[in-house]
Amino acid sequence: VLFIWELVTDILHLISPMMLPSPAKVLNTFIYKLCGGVNPDGATLLQHIAASMKIALGGYVVGVIVGVPLGIAMAWNRKFEMFAKPLFDIIRPIPALAWIPLILWLGIGYWSKVGIIFFAAFISATINSYAGIKRTSQVHLWVASTFGATNMQMLFKVAIPTALPMIFTGLRLALGSSWVALVAAELLAATRGLGYMIQVARMLGRPDVIIVGMITIGVVGYLLSTILEWLQTKFVKGGKK
Repeated sequence: VLFIWELVTDILHLISPMMLPSPAKVLNTFIYKLCGGVNPDGATLLQHIAASMKIALGGYVVGVIVGVPLGIAMAWNRKFEMFAKPLFDIIRPIPALAWIPLILWLGIGYWSKVGIIFFAAFISATINSYAGIKRTSQVHLWVASTFGATNMQMLFKVAIPTALPMIFTGLRLALGSSWVALVAAELLAATRGLGYMIQVARMLGRPDVIIVGMITIGVVGYLLSTILEWLQTKFVKGGKK
């Protein structure tokens, strides 16, 4: 990919540098931003990463804290499922970006951006937690009941441990959704962040900065996903070593 990229830019000049800068130009911009350069967006790359992490992880954590218990409760309690699942099924198809006009009542500060990320993470966390509990073997539950387990003991000793692989899958999907919504969230009067950096670069015609922002989002997202996979190996029986 790098060879073809270099070939069509610096060697054959098939694409204008204003449309696609060369790998060397992108690398130089990355080093400049990483080492303290603030142009053209007024902050260094590390400052943008820190601002984005604060927003993305804030919305992600809240989405997971609400979504995982909600999915478990809907799957475990039939009466609660009859009440909550129809409401959730109505909310589920709505894109996180569609909530922006309503979320603006929180203002244009930190919590409005967290609200957008929340809706992106909440859906994936809820769906996978619900599916994981629903897949619990009825035979396992019957055996636990035969040995005198209470309803709560069956939930915490049988159902949730069985559902952990699906729950962790939901956590990874929620993390990916959070990063997807990040750029849109940082459109709300942000002054720092990877999404803000990309938007400023777009308006100023700096594709090198745009690509640096895209690559950084991908790398940070990959590292966070790797951490979740490592946690899964620690908490899920039979997880990968």
